[in-house]
Amino acid sequence: MSDPFDPAARFARLKARPVVLEARDVARVYEGSRGSSPALEHIDLQVHRREFMTVVGPSGSGKSTLARVLAGLDAHAHGEVLVDGQPVRGPGRDRGMVFQAYSLFPWRTVLGNVMFGPLMNGAGGDEARAKALQYLELVGLEHLADRWPHQLSGGQRQRVAIARALANEPRILFMDEPFGALDPHSRATLQANLLDLWFNIPITIVFITHDLDEAILLADRILVLGAPDESHRAGWVREIVEVPLPVPRRVEMTLDPAFRTLRDRLHGLIHPVHAPTVPKERIPVYRMAQAGDDVR
Repeated sequence: MSDPFDPAARFARLKARPVVLEARDVARVYEGSRGSSPALEHIDLQVHRREFMTVVGPSGSGKSTLARVLAGLDAHAHGEVLVDGQPVRGPGRDRGMVFQAYSLFPWRTVLGNVMFGPLMNGAGGDEARAKALQYLELVGLEHLADRWPHQLSGGQRQRVAIARALANEPRILFMDEPFGALDPHSRATLQANLLDLWFNIPITIVFITHDLDEAILLADRILVLGAPDESHRAGWVREIVEVPLPVPRRVEMTLDPAFRTLRDRLHGLIHPVHAPTVPKERIPVYRMAQAGDDVR
């Protein structure tokens, strides 16, 4: 008989691991013709080795911007981003990125897409091929190595994108709503695939999502960003929430009372009851229905 799950012990082990990614008072400002527009402010964050952190927040809170800043794709205006204690000043091999758009090279086969990174990093053809096939096998697509991206389903393309990112053997994988465009079945399948990958390869994952069920199913901890309000000019860290549920997790767990309680808590953080009233934008509506044809 297995020991009962002890969330406190699990998080003690997690926090005893080295910090692989850190943000210290990070801010991001966009410059435009009408002046500067702050996107993030006072972001403080530590992510531990082999941790799976998801990021949620309302629209405009800077979720995607945060992923790009931490990955080194966007410059931060203030503060520090550190990987293994070293400042991040741009993209690097120690960080991989998977976007919602599949962003595969249409002129390369599945195998060619996954080989691209190792080849650019100096691997020979045979070495790059062997490594690409290894990661395609990990995502269950080695049998489609010779196909072209347009011959794949959406879920298959995203699995190729994940394999391509992993082929560079990054320390940290950033994923910006990678399953957002998929149907529910494909999404659930890829969530399970991703957890299996994470269990079996030495990688830390920071995963952006707007889906609270997905955030809970995948995460050790959940970073909740707040949108600009009366006290903040830009996206900010509202809270970091630990997920005290046993792993591995499957979709069936969404019916568990503890799961639903955590989801309600996240919803309350993202949509506070006493949030300042913001006038809603209204779309001009022109009446085109005929009189006597009302639906109300």
